[in-house]
Amino acid sequence: MKKEPAGNHKETMEIRLEHVNYIYGGDTELAVHALDDVNITLPAGQFIGLIGHTGSGKSTLVQHLNGLLKPTSGRIYCDGEDICAKDYNMKKLRQKVGLVFQYPEHQLFEADVLSDVCFGPKNLGFSKEEAEAKAKAALLQVGLSEEYFDQSPFDLSGGQKRRVAIAGVLAMDPEVLILDEPTAGLDPKGREEILNLIRKLKEERGITVVLVSHSMDDVANYVERIIVVNHGRIMFDDAPRKVFTHVEELENMGLAAPQVTYIMKALAEKGAAVDTSAITLEEAKQSILEWVKGNKA
Repeated sequence: MKKEPAGNHKETMEIRLEHVNYIYGGDTELAVHALDDVNITLPAGQFIGLIGHTGSGKSTLVQHLNGLLKPTSGRIYCDGEDICAKDYNMKKLRQKVGLVFQYPEHQLFEADVLSDVCFGPKNLGFSKEEAEAKAKAALLQVGLSEEYFDQSPFDLSGGQKRRVAIAGVLAMDPEVLILDEPTAGLDPKGREEILNLIRKLKEERGITVVLVSHSMDDVANYVERIIVVNHGRIMFDDAPRKVFTHVEELENMGLAAPQVTYIMKALAEKGAAVDTSAITLEEAKQSILEWVKGNKA
């Protein structure tokens, strides 16, 4: 198991999918094979980017991880237990595997922020006092101070609403946090703030994070592993740098490498001796500085 941050010894869970298929409308002529023989393991404590174009199957895949959808065929195991077994405790699974949907602010419904975040823990059977304690801790961790607790969630900015929704899942103490397109609809500053928040939560809580996106730039700076889904199949599953070497295949799927990678390749084509495998701004900066220094020498 990956070493947890100092002071955080949460035991996070492993999820394993074996030959998972999912067919929408299987009994009709309009049947769609949304997942096709998916075999992946999500080990404890990893930061994973799940990438695919709209309609690729990535959202269908993550809804299998906490039992919202059940496979047409195949098996899903959480810590070795088959979640499709009749006697499996699905409520316990949904506490352990928290899912933040795309545009989660559309699911806010309580009169004030604190009540909204309390909903999950109360639903799990915690007392009012315990639920409030968990909700307050989660809100503070996502950067919303006490002044926001009594406000209506509908009066907040888009980024703040997104934080409330994330806090609502965190308040249930998940061991796996799945975020489906968490930066959708946000401006560049809001996107960066949410992604930095997710990285901070990962480090502070020592949990597994699955970040669902269609943006390579969103994940390039954050994740340690990228799983690429296309037409319900796993096309690539590797470290970001290795996945981004398949630029042509990614483009054929409607995806792309990070913008930095294209810039570095353009510089190389002009004769600059720079690292064309750079995937982050920091890597690109270091490579360009080294090339400039070399030319001055």
